[in-house]
Amino acid sequence: MKIQHQYQRAAWQRAAAGGMFVVALSLTAFAVQAGECPGGQRVADGQGQKPGPMAPKDVSDTVRASTDLSKEPVALPGRLLRLRQLDVKPGGIVPWHSHNNRPAIIYIVSGDIVEYASNCAVPIVHKAGEATTERNGTSHWWKNESSAPVVLLSSDLFPVETKSDAHMM
Repeated sequence: MKIQHQYQRAAWQRAAAGGMFVVALSLTAFAVQAGECPGGQRVADGQGQKPGPMAPKDVSDTVRASTDLSKEPVALPGRLLRLRQLDVKPGGIVPWHSHNNRPAIIYIVSGDIVEYASNCAVPIVHKAGEATTERNGTSHWWKNESSAPVVLLSSDLFPVETKSDAHMM
């Protein structure tokens, strides 16, 4: 009887572990899709959302820190690893810009914001707690269409030669 009880418990544990695995896979699939161009909507660069406003509106852009990568072991001349905070008021706009020469990762700290990307046929809604990559082949603009402020953290490999226009790109 003790052997049967151990077998039943082991079967229950295997079933529970299997269930947790399925839930974890489901959550992972959701997390990967959250804040990205929806399945089947990715298009060639320039075939998605059209260029938007070229000037910022109701958004502050604060460089929190930067590191000259030419002085680091990676020895990447002409690039800064930069962290910025963007505070976007309701109705605020991060203007149209390209990431063809400046890869970045954006983390949405608070609020919801809509991205209009050149490589996505539909607008993309980003929510607090999500992160998204911006890489070669991405041109876009963002708008806070909600009634609450949005806070974004942006980390990028900023090309030093464009330092005169260090904000809103």
